[in-house]
Amino acid sequence: MELEERVLLNIKDLHVWYRVYGGYLKVLKGVYFKVREGERVGLVGEAGCGKTTTMKSILQILPPKDSKIPQGEIIYKGKDILKMSFGELQRLRSKEIAMIFQDPTAALNPVFTVGVQLGDVIKYSIALEEKKVKREKVKALSARALKEVYLPDPERILTNYPFQLSGGMRQRVCIAMSISSSRNLLIADEPGTSLDVTIQDQILRLLREIVEKQGTSIILITHSLGVAREMTDRIYVMYAGTIVESARTVDLFKNPVHPYTRGLLASVPKISGGGISKGIWGRIPDYLNPPKGCRFQPRCDFSTPHCEEEPPKLVEIEKDHFVACFLIKE
Repeated sequence: MELEERVLLNIKDLHVWYRVYGGYLKVLKGVYFKVREGERVGLVGEAGCGKTTTMKSILQILPPKDSKIPQGEIIYKGKDILKMSFGELQRLRSKEIAMIFQDPTAALNPVFTVGVQLGDVIKYSIALEEKKVKREKVKALSARALKEVYLPDPERILTNYPFQLSGGMRQRVCIAMSISSSRNLLIADEPGTSLDVTIQDQILRLLREIVEKQGTSIILITHSLGVAREMTDRIYVMYAGTIVESARTVDLFKNPVHPYTRGLLASVPKISGGGISKGIWGRIPDYLNPPKGCRFQPRCDFSTPHCEEEPPKLVEIEKDHFVACFLIKE
């Protein structure tokens, strides 16, 4: 058993709703998620299942007027983030937790140069420890951060505006912002988006080095099960705002239990060929009126009347392997 003091982040029974014209979209329903110190954790699932919403909840950057957290806890180093003051949240975002956003075009301000935006991140982080921050030091750290993400001629890029860079270069600038100062937790939301396979491999290697050298914990959100298999120690599988299975990476690929997890793995194209995979029929349920019981029940080939009546709870079937499915008992 892992010691409880080694747990860096612990999400308990998290619910998140979004207010829309017809009512509330009940996106997250009782999410449980745990990250230990120095651990690489993967979060996988199809588009729209709530992965990014879960991560934005950690940093408290959901739309304030349109989102609501009716219940849940997000415990970071023994403190509930949902109860932190504005000042505590600011320090958390600047010194403790960083996030690499999926869309670099939306993450970067088009009217400021890369040097200004990256410099502000570094300057604010340093200002919490030092009263005076020298411009030369900020510029040097900015150039070093760009160099670490394999961007050529960092001094020139610091003078560029985001629209002067390619999509892959903008993505690497966002990654540079996240790793420009030491953090305890790094949230990487599809860090390989817009990158070609060679640069993606370099970035993934860089993230792995950060864990090994700095002891940083990483949450990797990805659609690529291959990347998750190579990069993570443990994986959470999310479907329609619920965690349906979690296990150590090697155990999950060796023995997937939940029907949705099996469907995901069966959807991966095989190098050896063998025709088109069966995949998973149907689509994610309407969050305005989600199923009363298991949210995967309308698409599950093994559903029973019990599945329609109540949602299954995560049950530990073996060490560190949890599954939310009534098939386990039956």
